[in-house]
Amino acid sequence: MGDEPVLKPGDGPLPVFPAGFTWGVATSAYQIEGAWNEDGKGPSVWDTFAHTPGLIRDGATGDVACDHYHRWAADLDLMSTLGINAYRLSVSWPRIMPAGAGAAEPRGLDFYDRLVDGLLERGIAPYLTLFHWDLPQALEDKGGWTVRDTAERFSEYAGIVAQRLGDRVAGWITLNEPAVHAFYGYALGTSAPGRTMALAVYPVVHHLLLAHGMAVRALRSARVKGMVGITNNLAPVWAVDPSDARDDAAAERYAGLRNWQFVDPILLGKNPFDVDQVYVGSDFSVVRDGDPAVIAEPVDFLGVNYYAPELVRAPDEGDPLGFEQVRIDNVPRTAFDWPVVPEGLTEIIKVLRDRYPGRLPPIYITENGTSVDDEVDEGHVHDAFRIAYLDRHLRALADAIKAGADVRGYFYWSVMDNFEWEEGFGERFGLVYVDFNTQARIPKDSFDFYRAIAMRSTDATA
Repeated sequence: MGDEPVLKPGDGPLPVFPAGFTWGVATSAYQIEGAWNEDGKGPSVWDTFAHTPGLIRDGATGDVACDHYHRWAADLDLMSTLGINAYRLSVSWPRIMPAGAGAAEPRGLDFYDRLVDGLLERGIAPYLTLFHWDLPQALEDKGGWTVRDTAERFSEYAGIVAQRLGDRVAGWITLNEPAVHAFYGYALGTSAPGRTMALAVYPVVHHLLLAHGMAVRALRSARVKGMVGITNNLAPVWAVDPSDARDDAAAERYAGLRNWQFVDPILLGKNPFDVDQVYVGSDFSVVRDGDPAVIAEPVDFLGVNYYAPELVRAPDEGDPLGFEQVRIDNVPRTAFDWPVVPEGLTEIIKVLRDRYPGRLPPIYITENGTSVDDEVDEGHVHDAFRIAYLDRHLRALADAIKAGADVRGYFYWSVMDNFEWEEGFGERFGLVYVDFNTQARIPKDSFDFYRAIAMRSTDATA
């Protein structure tokens, strides 16, 4: 991984977490399920994107991925041996509604019904994400998230899933990382659906927020028993020179887009900045009377995905973005070349507490993990880097809780190696190694490390 500092575990034993703390792992449908066109499933934007030559780094697709659609029972058995008490999965919208609207596909609902029951039989609570970026292609063809109809169809889909699974799911996540989907999928085009709207992307932002609020209402109307929330990828944003007013303004602008655009409207009922000054060229007529109230429907928890801080400085004169990202040096780096800064997890939780006094719901860390260049050595995978990464981030999380943060759970990303979006199969985040040629599963050393943590906590709270 280069000449960066070596990542080492902290000194002494890991702190003991609060009684009842949730220990889980996470995945998403397109990244693991495969069976991309089986049992009535319609194509998603990621099916289309991955099937377009040249868009995925290694030419891979999610057509088979981890074949979890057929191997789910064995995969749940593996999770059971891991000792976790929660699993965050996502539902494939086009598996439930192949055209994004209309009648539900019963075979799709049956699959998730079996999955949820299988988790409960193994003592694992299901946490379910309704949208993890796999928009039905049929809806994208009609405008995707640029049009209001997609938000309305999402609400219908949420209600259908809630009617089937609402009595058994512990936690509902409406959207996963909407900022990533909006900006990389629609503004920059590096992810599905591959649009390049640049700063004219505000209709996408608004309709994703609206979809969240509509889905919260649909879930409440269905009287789901579980908690309802949303997950955002959040991180501290640092100015290269905090004493430079231009750098500081650039950091504030970037933080508004990256972090607060999909939190402030939900918790505060307003955008973090004047949108007409930021989303230049956007159509703002998409906002209707009453929309802010829908978006600000109360939630039971906030999901936080944390990977790394961001460093920014003021851009050259005339740059419409208003910021320039800068590499963070002199820290360990993952195989993905992401900086490893565990204390950033403590910091972002404290930032949330300070930004939303009296309004911040309980927090769950719904993703945190690292890619490693894993290799199989005589049937074993010795991933010391991942173990050190886990150790250091759990210590950072414990520091935040000790400082008074209401954090109630941690989900490692991911339980198994999977299709890593535009990187294909080139990045491995899993606690379980997957041979994508044979579909063999090999628990890594980090699997045993995390198992010891989860089992210790389970024993302590039994």
